[in-house]
Amino acid sequence: MEDEPLAVLEREIQDLQTKAAAGHTFPPNCFVSMKAEFVRYVSRTSLTVSFPVLEESLNPLRKMQGGILSAAFDNTFGPLSYLAARCPCATLDLHTQFIRPVDAGDTITVTARVLSQGPDTLFLSAEAVNRRKKLVATCCANMIILRQYFHKPSKDAPSEQG
Repeated sequence: MEDEPLAVLEREIQDLQTKAAAGHTFPPNCFVSMKAEFVRYVSRTSLTVSFPVLEESLNPLRKMQGGILSAAFDNTFGPLSYLAARCPCATLDLHTQFIRPVDAGDTITVTARVLSQGPDTLFLSAEAVNRRKKLVATCCANMIILRQYFHKPSKDAPSEQG
């Protein structure tokens, strides 16, 4: 029987947390403060996250501010890149194309995919839709893989081999 996708996500997050250096949080506080929720996950390939349009994210026209929408993309790319690379990553660049405004009280759903992975970088692409499934923005990003932020086993640590 196939595992539920969000159960796979939870297991992979737990595995990464045991390997992370002290002080790492996953998902990060910026993800939590946007009240983001994981919706779908395909192991190390794609991630879908929903974000409510919060009052504090509105511009003077009562639409979601573009920088906050870009943050939603970054807050989806971050966890996906971390899971795909099996270690922390950082955004090198982020390119957002805005299609239509997002109304107060709406919810956006961001679906991100890993399109390419090399030894040191990842290239990701994503789309955001509103509650009516209308495309509101697209985004792509390059991420750098930060392997140096993971614990390396100590030479004195017991081996997992018998």
